Amino acid sequence: MEKIKATLPYYIEINDFLASIPWPDRTTDPDFYCLRLKRLDQDVQVYRPPFKRSFYFFALLVNSGKIEVNYGDQTVHDPDSYLVFHSPNLVYSFAHNNSLEGYIIYFTQECFSFFKPDFHQQFPLFDPLHTNLFKFDHATFDRLAPQFEDVFVAYERSERSQHMEAKVKLLGLLYQLEDFAVEKKKDIRMATTQQILLRKFMQLIDNHYIDKRTVQEYADMLSVTANYLSQSIKKVSGKNALTFIAERLVKEAKSLIQYTGFEIAEIAYQLNFSDPANFGKFFKKQTGFSPSEFRKQRG
Repeated sequence: MEKIKATLPYYIEINDFLASIPWPDRTTDPDFYCLRLKRLDQDVQVYRPPFKRSFYFFALLVNSGKIEVNYGDQTVHDPDSYLVFHSPNLVYSFAHNNSLEGYIIYFTQECFSFFKPDFHQQFPLFDPLHTNLFKFDHATFDRLAPQFEDVFVAYERSERSQHMEAKVKLLGLLYQLEDFAVEKKKDIRMATTQQILLRKFMQLIDNHYIDKRTVQEYADMLSVTANYLSQSIKKVSGKNALTFIAERLVKEAKSLIQYTGFEIAEIAYQLNFSDPANFGKFFKKQTGFSPSEFRKQRG
């Protein structure tokens, strides 16, 4: 079989992404869209293979069932409620079922062209290297929901030309959510140099696991030697640096095998393996099953 060049879907327009979900509604404002996520009556498993998008995404979600939520490399089991923040141009995939409901907001940098400070510096919850996810209890959801509701009410009662009120309320909401960023900074300040290196290493893996597979490549991006990176990762985590790369790759492979109808060969090429045989050897070494056996077991 001839190798198919692996290319990640890249969504520039919000509406193009909505059409791919698929979602029936479209935004009349190309820079801003507020989506109320409602629980579906039927049992539906939602999975999106890896992709990129050029715009921001964040959400406040509540869970009304027993689920596993995956955003990129982060897995949350049976969350009551959580916030998730995602910057543009990150490699991204997600999986969840129909038990989630809440508020989702998509916006571009141009949405806040009237806002002069640097957006990422002003709102560090949007990390250009990594998805930020905060899990919490239902009481916190109840405290945050009215603030999201204010944004959504302003958005829904106005036309495109009048979305300025909703955008200003959204800025205010982001400032109110900075408490989560403060807590995150406290954790970082208490971390050792090697723990910080591990965190950066894992963030880079999450965004480059499809095209970078060696410790040397990540060491170069972190401006350290491969030996220092390997020793630091081993000391902090007890695992080899290569193990983190393989674990992220096999996690995505499992999702593609379990939740899509793609042929095994197509999955191999999507994940940038040279051929299906090499992918099969890698997958069996990591899981104890061939890709086909894993699919049958989970079917």
